[in-house]
Amino acid sequence: MKRDYYEILGVTKSAAADEIKKAYRKVAMQFHPDRNPGDKAAEEKFKEAAEAYEVLSDADKKAQYDRFGHAGVNGNGRGGFGGGSGNMEDIFSQFGDIFGDDMFGSFFNGGQRSSRGGGGSRARGIRGSNLRIKLKLTYEEIAKGVTKNVKVKKYVPCTTCSGSGAKDKGSVQTCGTCGGNGQVRKVTNTFLGQMQTVTTCPTCNGEGTTVTAKCGSCKGEGRVYGEETVTIDIPAGVQEGMQLSVSGRGNAGERGGAAGDLIILIEEDTHKELHRDGLNVAYDLYISIPDAAFGTSVEVPTIDGRAKIKIPAGTQSGKIFRLKGKGFPAVNSYEKGDQLIHVNVWTPQHLNAEEKAMMEKLSQSANFKPQPEKSDKSFFDKMRELFS
Repeated sequence: MKRDYYEILGVTKSAAADEIKKAYRKVAMQFHPDRNPGDKAAEEKFKEAAEAYEVLSDADKKAQYDRFGHAGVNGNGRGGFGGGSGNMEDIFSQFGDIFGDDMFGSFFNGGQRSSRGGGGSRARGIRGSNLRIKLKLTYEEIAKGVTKNVKVKKYVPCTTCSGSGAKDKGSVQTCGTCGGNGQVRKVTNTFLGQMQTVTTCPTCNGEGTTVTAKCGSCKGEGRVYGEETVTIDIPAGVQEGMQLSVSGRGNAGERGGAAGDLIILIEEDTHKELHRDGLNVAYDLYISIPDAAFGTSVEVPTIDGRAKIKIPAGTQSGKIFRLKGKGFPAVNSYEKGDQLIHVNVWTPQHLNAEEKAMMEKLSQSANFKPQPEKSDKSFFDKMRELFS
């Protein structure tokens, strides 16, 4: 089970953005690969912290996480940096403002960048933008959870150049300005001594390489506009307006840059008989005057089929029956709503002469005179009881 993001970074839910960033830098320094060479446990904690910061540093993702937990931000566990599924190069690329040479390179390696799986910590290409799509779900899909295969039109890596943007392998060369580091150093003499600053290389934009001949298919971008089928796991209990995030399934980055995220906005399809009220499901049941007087058994629709209920003799209009546990589950918890059945006694609107005569005769009977008992709750009492 994933650890709480706030616990990972050692901050509270009320922590400000600067405090979250400061806490992340502290944890990142503690478990950074340069400081813990060959330590797999430290590497996993480094990735775990990166995943936590990815969510808590984004206002929208943080709000969804605060409300729905892990299920609200990563589509039931898909995507993200944690759990050993992260790519170290992507982490350094995405959080380049935090993992610069000013923090790690000069401190741990005497000013030289370390090699991490051959890719280094420099940015590779330009990160792709996030994508937002709307996904409409039925009540049945929301109640049980569902896996959807969705076709998304977006930028995808160019297959001709494998995302490099170059015509061929010989068309990529090491940047002459930065020597392949992706950054340039400048030493300035001040009254305090020598001050060293590190900036992104202006020639290669931090990539460390330059393209001498562009790919004909993508015109040097390393990506083309196309379509991809994305598998999205929707947890049970999502609601209208909730946003889920699938990391790395947005637009492909330029020249091998990390892909953006896919943001899914949940919409609810209208049910022809039921309507939703939070975790509860409501249904309006109409019965005739004789059925209300004599009592009857009726079938009512539920999210997962039909259920039979008994209507006692003498049931009044406005009576609410409750089917326990027949509502929606809560996201990321064991709580479950109920189905509320609101009884409406149908009053005929058009009567023939014979029916009018019968009703006039019945109206003279004492049993047809309204005689509410003290134990009968008012409409407002019933509403107060339902939502208390």
